[in-house]
Amino acid sequence: MASPTSQSVRQRGGPGKKRGAKEESEGALNGAVDHSTAPSTPAKSSSSDGLTSDWDYKIALVVITILALATRFYGITHPNQVVFDEVHFGKFASLYLQRSYFFDVHPPFGKLLFAFAGWLVGYNGEFLFENIGDSYITNRVPYVAYRSMPALMGSFTVSTVFLIMWESGYSLPACIVAAGLVLFDNAHIGQTRLILLDASLVFAVALSLLCYVRFYKLRHIPFSRKWWKWLLLTGISLSCVISTKYVGVFTFFSIGVPVLIDLWDLLDVNRRQGALTLPEFGKHFGARVIGLIIVPIMFYLFWFSVHFSILTRSGPGDDFMTPEFQETLSDNLMAQKAVNIDYFDSLTFRHKETKVYLHSHPDTYPLRYEDGRISSQGQQVTGYPHNDTNNHWQIIPTQQMPNEPGHRVKNGDIVRFRHLVTNTILLTHDVASPYFPTNQEFTTVTPDVGNGERFNDTLFELRIENGKPGQDFKSISSHVKLVHYPTKVAMWTHTTPLPDWAFKQAEINGNKNIQQSSNIWFVEDIPSISQDDARLNRESKKTKPLGFFRKYFELQRAMFYHNNALTSSHPYASVPIQWPFLLRGVSFWTENDTKRQIYFLGNPVGWWLASSLLAVFAGIIGADQISQRRGFETLDERTRSRLYNSTGFFFLTWAAHYAPFFIMGRQLFLHHYLPAHLCSALVTGALVEFVFNLEPPAADEAGQAGVPNSKKKRGDEKAQARPRPVRERIGSQSLLTTWAVAGAILTAVISSFIFFAPLTYGQPGLTVEQVLARKWLNYDLHFAK
Repeated sequence: MASPTSQSVRQRGGPGKKRGAKEESEGALNGAVDHSTAPSTPAKSSSSDGLTSDWDYKIALVVITILALATRFYGITHPNQVVFDEVHFGKFASLYLQRSYFFDVHPPFGKLLFAFAGWLVGYNGEFLFENIGDSYITNRVPYVAYRSMPALMGSFTVSTVFLIMWESGYSLPACIVAAGLVLFDNAHIGQTRLILLDASLVFAVALSLLCYVRFYKLRHIPFSRKWWKWLLLTGISLSCVISTKYVGVFTFFSIGVPVLIDLWDLLDVNRRQGALTLPEFGKHFGARVIGLIIVPIMFYLFWFSVHFSILTRSGPGDDFMTPEFQETLSDNLMAQKAVNIDYFDSLTFRHKETKVYLHSHPDTYPLRYEDGRISSQGQQVTGYPHNDTNNHWQIIPTQQMPNEPGHRVKNGDIVRFRHLVTNTILLTHDVASPYFPTNQEFTTVTPDVGNGERFNDTLFELRIENGKPGQDFKSISSHVKLVHYPTKVAMWTHTTPLPDWAFKQAEINGNKNIQQSSNIWFVEDIPSISQDDARLNRESKKTKPLGFFRKYFELQRAMFYHNNALTSSHPYASVPIQWPFLLRGVSFWTENDTKRQIYFLGNPVGWWLASSLLAVFAGIIGADQISQRRGFETLDERTRSRLYNSTGFFFLTWAAHYAPFFIMGRQLFLHHYLPAHLCSALVTGALVEFVFNLEPPAADEAGQAGVPNSKKKRGDEKAQARPRPVRERIGSQSLLTTWAVAGAILTAVISSFIFFAPLTYGQPGLTVEQVLARKWLNYDLHFAK
């Protein structure tokens, strides 16, 4: 499959229009087949045919767009409460309007669109969407404006699907079937009526496919204005996809594969259109690099620049970033509360990720663990989630120093820690920790042992993240790794609690992988500091600048880390194998008094049909390949080219947006399948035409189709008349069968859509019997009892 075929069902353009050389070339493209079999001159249709072909498609497009707007905007004011993930994306929009920094695992483009919608209606973002079910009316939130933005995008997605089919050259029934599967799909409607990102994601995916189809159709007039326009629009659309969610990389792959195959064809010296010189090929290669790589990257970075420019105030996302990043935000508490640390200060250390305090108590490790390993039976050092005096540690120097203020602790210093309550010295040694045989146990020893034979085991090096040599060690702002000086292990903890002998507290051990980001701690408080200490006389600090790429790469690391960490279970999570068969949905919203609910679920008839035809397509390709291996030509060359290049391109986009989820370890939900479902709708429309639109080969074509290659005489191919182009064959036959099949499909889809509409729109409420009637595959609906 090289790329989407540009075969057209009809010629475009008004009647009686005279064409120059350039216009004639474009007309050939609008009615041409794949370049390997393209005729030298375009077939011409009559003026009346051209007029009809324009208007029947245009009327259908207008009707479909109106229906899409109606289905997306119907009852958009209900419910007037925060629904499902509106609690996240509505909050992000408000924080943009407040210019308060926040953290999210998704790129900023989709969230900026919501903030733009709020800004347009003059909203100040005072409502923070804290809880599902909070009233929009009571809090005076312009939620209809917020919801209208994804509803518009969802509506135009349906129109774009129709245009993709039209531009790819499919018959009107095929275009309507593909668009209808998205138009009357309950999942697409439900997801585009709420303050969620998927509407902008799916719309950008559809636009990317449409722009690439238009670009590919202009391949015979490279470097023309239109060629550049659609190439750049493809790149911009791709940037919108990946700037909304990182699954947009699947769309890059979908278009990148045919682009590479197309470049490979351009390198062929036996091309029908003539060989390209290497400089000419270099121009083609460079243009695609600019349009499909550089331009998307530039727009992608642009949205992050906008993101950083807006979010200049301290906010709920501060804790995810390094102290250097936080110092670029105004009103940042970390910068305001940071205090220089002196030797002999009493400190409380806290782990950055798990938030537990470094803690110790008189209880000791058991002699043997459950797996038979032996401990040191030393005093336990654990992680404790609450503030307590057993969290207090005194930082002491390794050499004699007067116990007086002013001796600053610096980055890179070798220090020791004394547990104040038990008067013991912290150390780690070559004894396996309770849970990790490869990690070292942390314990404490008495001062006489710590200052004597075990002195070296009590030495720790302070390594401030991104710190400079000799930099002051400060509370709050200095994120530090405590690296054991003799053995080079870093103090580390995790979320699995220890057994009852440690009171279910967290394990502290020595991690040999000192580069691991979860080794970071910070000093939360200095309990020993006096109120009149000069260090507390802080002047107001100005924000510090930090380069764009420093901020960008830091944010990227945090986004990918936390995205991969989304592995906890969710009651409505699902696995990819369930999605094409629509085995379960997601409960978005319920109202007990009225028995109303919003349950995110696709249109079962539409999804099952599309999934079935994906298997049919794979079977057709397999059967055709076997037939060719056995020397039989079951398809004429033009039909095969169309099936492989156009329908195959749609199938590739479906697989690219679906298969990667099987190797993901994070939480997954049904909405992750929406881009793939859109592609499966394109495959369905294409197969409706393949099965029902094409007449049997004419007598002159039948002489070749279905006859073993071994029985063909040399020169037969030249002797036979050229097969008629697809558009001529379609134009000369009745489409009654195709319309009948399309009508039957849409009738079933619309009936299913209406049946499940109360779950999509959240109204009206259903009785127990009505809810049970909709549990086709035992969906976990509410109010079924």
